[in-house]
Amino acid sequence: MMKQSPFISDFKKFIMRGNVIDMAVGIIIGAAFGKIVSSAVSDLIMPVVGLLLGGINFTNLKITLAHASVNAAGETVPAVTLNYGNFIQVTVDFLIISFAIFLLIKLMGKLSRKKEETPATPPPPSEEVQLLTQIRDLLQNKK
Repeated sequence: MMKQSPFISDFKKFIMRGNVIDMAVGIIIGAAFGKIVSSAVSDLIMPVVGLLLGGINFTNLKITLAHASVNAAGETVPAVTLNYGNFIQVTVDFLIISFAIFLLIKLMGKLSRKKEETPATPPPPSEEVQLLTQIRDLLQNKK
């Protein structure tokens, strides 16, 4: 059996720590959450906002810098555009995701404070204290 190098051994210890695994799970869930929020913004929120602003479709908002053309070789050169509508939509995505994360962190902070506030049950008295208590009770009963 081959002996593992200290580097590989240290790497295995690092990977198997709970924090790294928790972080990996958080990244995967965060990516899925980002897709859900992006869909909610593009499919639910922005159409309503566009309708309220007079039927604007934000994904179509752009400034054309150069129109599409055909070059000397007969190939079509696409138009050069600044897609600021898409930028607005991505900004709304970011704001919603940031707000959701803010609320989640705030909730976790409240839960951890409640945990700290609840007093832990005191440990049971030691055997010596229990014995002394029994002696005291016996002496009080003899009176």
